[in-house]
Amino acid sequence: PRLTVLRAMDKLDRLGSEGVAQLLGEGRKDESGDYTKGAGLSTQAIDDVLAFLAAGNEGDPITALEKQLGGIAGGADGLQTLSDMQALARAAGFEADRFVIDPSVVRGLEYYTGPVFEAELTFDVKDEAGQTVRFGSVGGGGRYDDLVARFTGQQVPATGVSLGVSRLSAALALRRGTTEFEASGPVVVLAMEPDRMPSYMEMVAELRAAGIRSEVYVGTSGMKAQMKYADRRNAPCVVIEGEDERASGLVQVKDLKRGAELSADIESSEEWRAARPAQVSVPRSELLATVREIVERQTREGARA
Repeated sequence: PRLTVLRAMDKLDRLGSEGVAQLLGEGRKDESGDYTKGAGLSTQAIDDVLAFLAAGNEGDPITALEKQLGGIAGGADGLQTLSDMQALARAAGFEADRFVIDPSVVRGLEYYTGPVFEAELTFDVKDEAGQTVRFGSVGGGGRYDDLVARFTGQQVPATGVSLGVSRLSAALALRRGTTEFEASGPVVVLAMEPDRMPSYMEMVAELRAAGIRSEVYVGTSGMKAQMKYADRRNAPCVVIEGEDERASGLVQVKDLKRGAELSADIESSEEWRAARPAQVSVPRSELLATVREIVERQTREGARA
């Protein structure tokens, strides 16, 4: 009844120790009258499982788990792995309020062969109705050394994680006090000339090295389509280097958010061409400084919004 036991353990946060004990034993009837058959464990085995789960509430879960796993084959290896993970997390600055060893965390997929983990949002937010909401889990994963071998026949150590992007975005949007989360996307370097791609990649590498998210447009579309792509990516700005700019040693940087604000007051194409809102030509050597100023300003304005 291995999976039945694991499913029961996974319900600790919802049913408490008593409910889990029932599912580990003969079974449990819920409030609606539905009956779930249990794992049929002995009283001693149930006590052992509950003690294992309770280790997560101890000041030092590793020490508490040693009492449960010390004499079990593979137990020492598992404890050493958890201890190493805890040491790495502490060294990275993640203390007990950010990283905990919780024996009750169970992942539903059977291919895991080592530690499993889960990321939770622990802060409370208010929804549109003013009700307090806690989102809980927004990601999880684990170690699965044997999964690759199922398809290739080769033993490959592997660890993976997946994120609940929609839930995470919704939680962050509510925390920001808006129902629509508008995270800034990457700076987009337009691909004006396909044979100049190495030059565009150099720009991206320079921006990324400075900690600025950026990417080169991939494809052969014209400038209009590329600008639409940048808008969809919610880019703070785009970088433009065509033949004329390159001959002059210049690049154009267009602040998309500022441009949208200014263009709202422009009524004709003539005004647009005359104003060239929020678009500047700077020497190639000033690309990083110009982009950084735009990104930092938008970040400050977003924080005040």
